[in-house]
Amino acid sequence: MSRWLWAIIAVSVPSTVAFADDYRVDPAVGNSTFTAIFDASLGERITANSAQVACDLQLDETTNTASGVCSVPLTSIRVDNEDTKTEHFGQWATNKKTEPKSCRFEAKFSGVKMSHALVPEKPTPFAADVPFTICGRSRTDGGKEKVTGTAVLFPAGTYGSAKILRIRAKVEAFNRDRYQIGPKYTSGWFARVQSLAKIVAEEGTIELTLFAKALPAGGGK
Repeated sequence: MSRWLWAIIAVSVPSTVAFADDYRVDPAVGNSTFTAIFDASLGERITANSAQVACDLQLDETTNTASGVCSVPLTSIRVDNEDTKTEHFGQWATNKKTEPKSCRFEAKFSGVKMSHALVPEKPTPFAADVPFTICGRSRTDGGKEKVTGTAVLFPAGTYGSAKILRIRAKVEAFNRDRYQIGPKYTSGWFARVQSLAKIVAEEGTIELTLFAKALPAGGGK
């Protein structure tokens, strides 16, 4: 077969490559937030916050799926806006075995299915089982976290020149003990400090609000 005939076939056959957009959550902007609440029935209500969420996402509009990775640096998380509680939480998370600067809360996901195609400025629900790691540690039982939420697509011109994807996500019954976060996994703690674990709930709720900006073709900023 001649090379010219091959060229004609190549042009006439429709492309099967899926259409996908790349999005990024810039942690320097500060409008995307991470909030974790641990409310003990007989103890304290602990709230941890960060506004330095980073994400790289890919939205495939042909399959209505999203993939990517999101992370929050441990050093950006404040607990009840108190230095002492924040320091203790940092020691619980690292087990005093990892440098805090190298520790992140991270979630990697692939093929998260939207309930239907995104319609501009209308919330679209989603649900998925997503693996998390904390300071590189996965759940001790090998399980994943159930993530539910909504995604809203804002067309270019709504909030600037690029499309914006706003995501609100929630993880309920997040068990810190499954990730070995606590004084019993942290060396060098005195008994009186370890006893604080009794008034801090093992299960909590994590909420994320993300504003992801569409990247130009080629992955620029």
